[in-house]
Amino acid sequence: MSILVFKGDDLLVHTTALRSVYVDAFCTPPWNEDDEKAEEFVSRLPLNVRRPGFTAALALAGSEVIGFATAWTTVAPFPNDRCYPQAAAGLGVDRTVDWLCGAREIDELAVRSSARGTGLAGELLDAVTEDAPEGRSWLLTSVASTRAMAFYRGQGWTQATHPSPDGKGIVVFLGPRHPARSLAAQPL
Repeated sequence: MSILVFKGDDLLVHTTALRSVYVDAFCTPPWNEDDEKAEEFVSRLPLNVRRPGFTAALALAGSEVIGFATAWTTVAPFPNDRCYPQAAAGLGVDRTVDWLCGAREIDELAVRSSARGTGLAGELLDAVTEDAPEGRSWLLTSVASTRAMAFYRGQGWTQATHPSPDGKGIVVFLGPRHPARSLAAQPL
């Protein structure tokens, strides 16, 4: 197995393989995404590769793509589309700007079901955060996936927001080298 790191649009030659891994990873429980979501991911790729600080990592077994991660630098002002408003509401304005803007944002992390439990997801996460500005990296995930939540904690990430315990919503995690980790509120 090998991991290749990409910093721009040269990743796009792997679009079909990325879509296939995305479907394998996210069109099953707990994510239950559909083909439309996979197409949305693919349609965002040409824009995402042009974002400031774009970084991607591809895991290959021979010539087959078995996992990937994509990331970029979060811009200021903090975005207000997708799940960003939930993140900002959980952190508050000042912490959102101080902790997330200018940091490496992990957008997607996906591994084929056949490669889960091998340590591959951790390697991909490390590959896209290795050169994060001042060690600052962060991501969002859904509380609906207890497996993802446990994985990030096991990788040394710190949960920085704590939505209601009704099993809905998203949480912000700060990377293991993020300087604000010790400042994140712990659950009651």
